[in-house]
Amino acid sequence: MAASSAEAQLVTRLLQEWRNGNNHALDEIMPIVYDELRRMAARLLAAEKPGHTLPATALVHEAYFRLVDADIAWQNRAHFYAIAARVLRRVLVEHARTRSRQKRGGGAEKIPMDEAIAIGLEASAIVVDLDEALSRLALRDSRKSDIVQLLFFGGLTYEETAEALGISPATVHRELKLAKAWLHRELAQSSA
Repeated sequence: MAASSAEAQLVTRLLQEWRNGNNHALDEIMPIVYDELRRMAARLLAAEKPGHTLPATALVHEAYFRLVDADIAWQNRAHFYAIAARVLRRVLVEHARTRSRQKRGGGAEKIPMDEAIAIGLEASAIVVDLDEALSRLALRDSRKSDIVQLLFFGGLTYEETAEALGISPATVHRELKLAKAWLHRELAQSSA
């Protein structure tokens, strides 16, 4: 997702113009960010079964509508993608909860975050469990929760995550280790 300096500056400028009421800036920015949003969504859905009821395009479109309607003081490109990652996560979790209710299944096997990521968050219950664990982590340490969201749900690099959160890449790396350990323990306890 690393962008050229010129693209990052263009996206930042257009976001600021959009924030200041220039609706034409939105028309200009969407073709630039759409491909990246689509890659983020596709990454989240990569290991889903064929015929998944929420294709990447639908996920991006739903996230787009929420982003357009949001009243956010956009700071820069990294901030936009950080918010987009949260919105994509929220849409995916809402979809998973709806599917779980429809199946009335429960009984799904719970697995640790690392394994869930390795199989692409295949089961709806896994997405919901991970979301609940991330919400609990956010109550304890919001920055660690943000780091996990940006890296795993948003597809940001360590550098982009650091920029979005105003911390160093080394801090991102260190706090991610702690967050993963905490989430692993939480998911293991909730599946026991």
